[in-house]
Amino acid sequence: MTKAVILARVSTVKQEREGLSLKEIQLPVLRDYVQSKGLTVEKEFVFSETADSKIRRKFDEMVKYVKENEDIKAIVAYRVDRITRNFRDAVLVDELLQDYGKEIHFVHDRLVIDKDTVGMGIFAWDTQVYLAKQYLNRLKEDARNSASLMLRNGLLPGNAPYGYWRVVMEDKKKWVVVEPFKAKVVQKMYEWYGLGCYSMLQVRDKLKEDFNLEFSKGYIDAILKNPFYAGNMLYAGKEYPHKYECIISRELFDKVQEIKAGYNKKHSKYAGLPYAYRGLIKCSDCGCAITPERKKDRYIYYHCTQYHGNHDAEWLREEEITSQFAEIYKSLQIPQNIIEEITTSLRKSHQDKTQFHRTLLDSYHSEYQKLEARIEKMYEDKLDGSITESFYDKKREEYRSKQQEITDKISKLGIADEEYYLTSEYLLQLASRSYELFMSSEAEEKRQLLKLTLQNLELEGKKLKFEFVKPFDKVFACSSRQRWLGIQDSNLA
Repeated sequence: MTKAVILARVSTVKQEREGLSLKEIQLPVLRDYVQSKGLTVEKEFVFSETADSKIRRKFDEMVKYVKENEDIKAIVAYRVDRITRNFRDAVLVDELLQDYGKEIHFVHDRLVIDKDTVGMGIFAWDTQVYLAKQYLNRLKEDARNSASLMLRNGLLPGNAPYGYWRVVMEDKKKWVVVEPFKAKVVQKMYEWYGLGCYSMLQVRDKLKEDFNLEFSKGYIDAILKNPFYAGNMLYAGKEYPHKYECIISRELFDKVQEIKAGYNKKHSKYAGLPYAYRGLIKCSDCGCAITPERKKDRYIYYHCTQYHGNHDAEWLREEEITSQFAEIYKSLQIPQNIIEEITTSLRKSHQDKTQFHRTLLDSYHSEYQKLEARIEKMYEDKLDGSITESFYDKKREEYRSKQQEITDKISKLGIADEEYYLTSEYLLQLASRSYELFMSSEAEEKRQLLKLTLQNLELEGKKLKFEFVKPFDKVFACSSRQRWLGIQDSNLA
């Protein structure tokens, strides 16, 4: 008896519901056919996947299996479009026919082809391949049109990004809502990176430490450049405003993009060199601005504008001012073991509250997923005929209502407020690393660090005068009195 394989496939749930059911239509028909033709079925390839050539793994698995088993002579499929909707697949099928001597049976189309097929058989095959290709093109066009309409209406046509999930509302329409815990993670990622003091690798370490999450650098980068969190959807290279709740402000998103662009931008040695300290320093003698001026097209000097009258103002090279700022930041350095002890103590004071909130949040998520699993199981039972459609609709509505209740509870719960110890740790880390950050930063990053840590900057002769922004004044006071050793020996717990 001739050995054969069965190929049964649907591309979408809609096809499963509307006439191409694997269990109710395709498999019974195909099994009856092989029996009537006296064929022996060696293996059945039954799956749901798209006809997109990039991800048709199961189809490729079938082709490979048939090639490797010479005694398998026939492939039995429901229709031509169950095997091919693109010319790549048509080439594979032709290879099976011509090079491997296989024959293919299309039951619904009443078509059997092999390497010797000629005349009307070949014409029928070519016609079906063409029609299948056109059908796939129409599906893609319909998808593009549907996506375009949704985008114009401020709705998301694809999957919700990290930090959001899709829900079914009371009016049966799908909506995208904020997932509180993941949204908090996204917020912290943007806040950390937006300060300009964390690289993506450091953000990854913070996620592991504070949320026990392991994200790749690429995944972090994708989140940090996704405008969806600030109100815009990115689709086919264009941005469209959406109607969903934002997780971060547009200002924070733009700031993060500026920082990312700054890290990636290559600066020429002299041309277009930005003025790092423009507008930050005043003259202690007259209160006028200390302004930069380029000399010999390469040296930058700073001096008082003397707008209120000449007073023999000093001129300083930018490198001299940079050197003075570097010495200031050296004074803020804190031993790493001291930072760890202080932040450990702060964490312990918030641990119980944090654990309670996270445990409760995990419980809500687990309950939500159980309901989702029940809905999916009921759908399978409905397809198998185990339950009626009316029963399925009733229970589905009941479970969706319970899921909405859980979503409401999560929204009200939020997560434990970790701002205190996270902010404290950040400030300590920033103080300790301020010299390294300042010396390795580009001009704009230097300006940001100066604004964050120093205030009332004045130039008295050639000497910088300043005040630390709180709480860096306390860090400096402790450091200058060499109290870190005393703190290290004390009982922080």
